[in-house]
Amino acid sequence: MLLIPIVNIVIVIILYIAVSEKFGKGAGFAVGLVFLPFIFALILGFGDAEYKESTA
Repeated sequence: MLLIPIVNIVIVIILYIAVSEKFGKGAGFAVGLVFLPFIFALILGFGDAEYKESTA
């Protein structure tokens, strides 16, 4: 889906929202990932956020 020109933007936003939820962050962090992905990815990587696996 990332190869389709307009759809890729929507898919990336959905992925950023899912990543922020999996790390226990809110919608504000997802917005940060959309607009400043390099900075917020470093915050996830080197910060105290932990990945939360789904039990189902």
